[in-house]
Amino acid sequence: MTTAVSLHNVSRHFGSVRAMDGVDLVVAPGEFFAMLGPSGSGKTTCLRLIAGFEQPTSGRIEIFGEAVEGVPPYRRNVNTVFQDYALFPHMNVRDNVAFSLMLRKVDKAERYRAAEAALELVRLTGYGDRRPGQLSGGQRQRVALARAIVNKPKVLLLDEPLGALDLKLREQMQEELKALQKQLGITFIFVTHDQGEALSMADRVAVFNAGRIMQVGTPEEIYRRPQTRFVADFVGSSNVLPPEFVLSVAGVSRWASLRPEAISVSQASDGAAPLTGTVVTRSYTGSTTRLGIDLAGQRLTAVVPASGDLPHEGDRVTVSFPTDALHFMENPE
Repeated sequence: MTTAVSLHNVSRHFGSVRAMDGVDLVVAPGEFFAMLGPSGSGKTTCLRLIAGFEQPTSGRIEIFGEAVEGVPPYRRNVNTVFQDYALFPHMNVRDNVAFSLMLRKVDKAERYRAAEAALELVRLTGYGDRRPGQLSGGQRQRVALARAIVNKPKVLLLDEPLGALDLKLREQMQEELKALQKQLGITFIFVTHDQGEALSMADRVAVFNAGRIMQVGTPEEIYRRPQTRFVADFVGSSNVLPPEFVLSVAGVSRWASLRPEAISVSQASDGAAPLTGTVVTRSYTGSTTRLGIDLAGQRLTAVVPASGDLPHEGDRVTVSFPTDALHFMENPE
């Protein structure tokens, strides 16, 4: 089976620091693949290894079946979009986009035609004569995208390219990136620490931590069926429940995750209820309200609709959830 990118037991050490530690990964042709994790988890190192900016300490990397260890970046059929865009301020937009074609000594008229076509793809027709300093952050991001796709690479690597944008523009660019990837049909590998970006854009997600991949799956699999406590907690801030608590509510002594939106909350009545606690935090987030509830030492987070009569901090409440909302984890790490 043809794969776009594959890593086989790849490690990258910086002295005693294991930035990547025995990573195996397969990305399919035409896939929008996200690498998600906190700072220092190894996701950016992985991207740099694929790009050729770093070389593995051990292991094998293949791009469309060709081994690329020791192959410099300019000889790999990949391009990279960086968070800071790295545009040349003294060049206009057209020359920025066409720069790599100029290095390859492509005829000026031909490279300008290619640059204008790339600018049209990212909805910047007519901007070729402007300088980067005359553009907004979102427009500069589109120029960086156009420059990366003008060579028609087989794999496009994106290193947190939306991190410098404000929330509304970031959400808009998420939609545009996904649409562009479908239009081009090439493989996108997207690095982010933002779980919302990864879940909303990617076909599959790899969750990194401490130089290792903790889980690979579709966004729904990662969110609904986390395999480890780290994944459950990092992706969607799940309630990670210890075996003794799960035993008391479900009759099974195993670690489990419970998503906050699966929990129902009501004012406690005078009668006895199996799960009664105290609201210790309350945060309004717009359409929902986030409640932190203490159940005799076990903390639960619930997300409930913001409308209606909601409990306040200090109120006694009863919580409930369907037992099938509990996801038992394969690996409690």
